[in-house]
Amino acid sequence: MSPIGYLTRRESISSCHRLHSPHLSDEENKNIYGKCNNYWGHGHNYIVEVTVRGPINYKTGMVMNISELKEYMHKVLMEKLDHKNLDKDVPYFKNVVSTTENLSVYIFNELKQLMPDPSLLYEVKIYETDKNIVIYRGEDS
Repeated sequence: MSPIGYLTRRESISSCHRLHSPHLSDEENKNIYGKCNNYWGHGHNYIVEVTVRGPINYKTGMVMNISELKEYMHKVLMEKLDHKNLDKDVPYFKNVVSTTENLSVYIFNELKQLMPDPSLLYEVKIYETDKNIVIYRGEDS
């Protein structure tokens, strides 16, 4: 039996968005999202932490090579999300509200597609602000 380890890497991205649901009226959007429904949108400096979980390989001493995790995160975070308008530049958000909750699901699923062993992906944690944090672990209801 191998001990189970958790490896987390942190990255920062800057993105803008507008909280607006195509499934709600303009009035409902305004009431639910308040100032975050501003027509011109607003931006965040998100901090994204990605955690992998798995057995610590007795030969390498690693759960996963961190340079590989860094590469996968770069492809998803820096190439697809950094300095982008989530609603206009990321097709996933065309009909999905660009909340931080949905952003965490998007990042998780994109990383899973890139990783040779997607079962290692444990958690995506996003710090939207110092006080607002979202975690997604691939669970569905």
